[in-house]
Amino acid sequence: DVQLQASGGGLARPGDSLTLSCDASKFTVTVYYISWFRQAPGKEREWVSCIDVGDGRTIYANSVKDRFTTSADNAKKTVYLQIRSLKPEDAAVYYCATSNMMSMFEHEYREWGQGTLVTVSS
Repeated sequence: DVQLQASGGGLARPGDSLTLSCDASKFTVTVYYISWFRQAPGKEREWVSCIDVGDGRTIYANSVKDRFTTSADNAKKTVYLQIRSLKPEDAAVYYCATSNMMSMFEHEYREWGQGTLVTVSS
């Protein structure tokens, strides 16, 4: 039973903004850190960002840090990924995942959402 639900993907144009959501409300245990990863067609999955849902501290991959913002609404148990100035290379399936530590490494993440597809095209 998937306990993380990623949503908000869709078709967007270059330069647009898009906000993805990761719903963790089904978790019955404490969630400490949530990361976003993405996987473009034909490429390996890459880490994008991580948030400490307790204090809001965030870290980002260098390739996205100027355009992506991760935030958390603890009342809704939802984490967001805002993507600004979309580029064609942002097209990917975006996944959220939980961990007990702030990490960029996939093996540290124990629960994964099903992914949401972002398509960027003019």
